[in-house]
Amino acid sequence: MTLGSARSNASGQPKLVDYSQAGTKVDVSRETDPIAAIPLNNEFDDSSPIASQLVSETRRRERLLGRKLPRPSHTRILTVANQKGGVGKTTTTVNVAAALASAGLQVLVIDIDPQGNASTALGVPHHADVDSIYDVLINDIPMSDVIAECPDIANLYCAPATIHLAGAEIELVSLVAREQRLRRAIDEYVKYRATQGQERLDFIFIDCPPSLGLLTVNAFCAANEVMIPIQCEYYALEGLSQLLKNIEMIQKHLNSDLVVSTILLTMYDGRTNLAAHVAADVREHFPKQVLRALIPRSVRISEAPSYQQTVMTYDPSSTGALSYLEAAAELAERSTE
Repeated sequence: MTLGSARSNASGQPKLVDYSQAGTKVDVSRETDPIAAIPLNNEFDDSSPIASQLVSETRRRERLLGRKLPRPSHTRILTVANQKGGVGKTTTTVNVAAALASAGLQVLVIDIDPQGNASTALGVPHHADVDSIYDVLINDIPMSDVIAECPDIANLYCAPATIHLAGAEIELVSLVAREQRLRRAIDEYVKYRATQGQERLDFIFIDCPPSLGLLTVNAFCAANEVMIPIQCEYYALEGLSQLLKNIEMIQKHLNSDLVVSTILLTMYDGRTNLAAHVAADVREHFPKQVLRALIPRSVRISEAPSYQQTVMTYDPSSTGALSYLEAAAELAERSTE
């Protein structure tokens, strides 16, 4: 499967678009309706700002059509972290994962946020009676026993979080090898898939809570890479230095292989000078890590979780879905060497 196609099981929601079928007419939101209908020919007047933006988005989408993403040579494990809340960690995790899975890659999302929002967005049950990542960390249950398939997207799996995780920080304190428990569980699950003849995972995303406690430390110890979503506002920059200091400590004492490989700018509002300045500052300080893709503020991205979907299945024609497709493609094509 290639980028630009997805499907949804939610009745009454916007139908999913197969972009490879030219000329298909679909119902989409006000946010996306004009984009799908733009004729890219000499008769179209793109002199106005809105028309110019629509033409740009259509051409961006055309560049993604049918693109096959390369499989990494090994399983890439990315911790999506930022101790500041509301910067788009969970939204980025589930939508990038969904975009990669829709392109045919094998993707696992591990939700270690007690709020369980990633589990909700992927349509995976995570009520108190469900075996979850809490049982993996505290009770040594095999991860294979808690992982569920995402009902909307093939090749996408989720280890859900339940409210029990809220007390896991305290329970982990007294356990042996408390910082390495998630890493060991992932290693055992990878071996289990191999013994069962299942396809190798290409990406594992770990969605962290907005804190730097033992759950996040476990995520840092389990990963090879850190992906940092940064909201394009001043407050988001303030906490970045502290996050980087904590990552440096993890590198020195617990996981020397950990690198900050990816920074994604989220909630970008091109109408404000502040967003442009923040984006420029981040790119200046982290030129190699920052993705070219920008995630805009989008109503459709915000609406999707209320239907237990990612924006990739809720409204694949939207600007937000297009931006996450671009981010996923760029992430897959980047070398981590």
